[in-house]
Amino acid sequence: MAAIIADDGIRLECTQTGDSSGRSVMLLAGFKAPATSWRYQVEPLAQAGCHVLSVNLRGHGSADHPKSGVTMERRGQDVARVLESLDLTDVLLVGGSMGGNTIWSYLSQFGTERTAGIAVVDQTPKMLNTADWPHGYYGYDASNVDTYFAEGIPPTGHGTPVWKRGKRMLRLLKAMRGVDHKLSRGELALLNDHAKADWRPVIEETAVPVLFVAGAESEHWSSTHAAASAGLAPIGSSVVIPNDGHAANIEQPEVFNQILLEFANSL
Repeated sequence: MAAIIADDGIRLECTQTGDSSGRSVMLLAGFKAPATSWRYQVEPLAQAGCHVLSVNLRGHGSADHPKSGVTMERRGQDVARVLESLDLTDVLLVGGSMGGNTIWSYLSQFGTERTAGIAVVDQTPKMLNTADWPHGYYGYDASNVDTYFAEGIPPTGHGTPVWKRGKRMLRLLKAMRGVDHKLSRGELALLNDHAKADWRPVIEETAVPVLFVAGAESEHWSSTHAAASAGLAPIGSSVVIPNDGHAANIEQPEVFNQILLEFANSL
């Protein structure tokens, strides 16, 4: 895993796997998740001829965890730093959960010059439910906009309970091994920043192909967000994976990998 130093001295990390002359696929994990949470994607992508980049942004895995916390804007800048440091172009950006909205943060600041396509895994671009966007986080609306995520990620009562997911649960536990689920003040601030953002205008201006993948049994939001988001994009498509939760790429990796590779091959 190579170190990449951001402009403020923070250490980011990137592991490269596969053929460096193949399609570059950058994998960005969700909130607190390490790059190794893509363990079920790296080898299949590499075997298909892709140049796979598993990235730990600040606050992830063994990258630096600054006490000052992180903003969504800063996460987008970190993505730019990795791409620029490795001089990558024509990249397929893949983001799971918050990693998906991190891509929109990056595009809002730096555009699509280095990007061939985007795949977002079970992440709505607007978490706040409003009259014009009923695809947000369950129970999160104008009445609790400042308090809902004040202490952590609220349970919603939706989706299949973890203990009933069988092998899906085992894959999830394996992929997230070692993650400290306690949240610091900085992490809570990031969660709040993430929750209040609306990335729909960025999607509407994104001229490269975008794929939205949803888990049919997501714990956080209705899978309707995928089709609604795809409808915003000039070149958008969506897929809902049955019997799948929020960590869609982890719980149903074979199905997800096939979907992702088909999308990559279409670019």
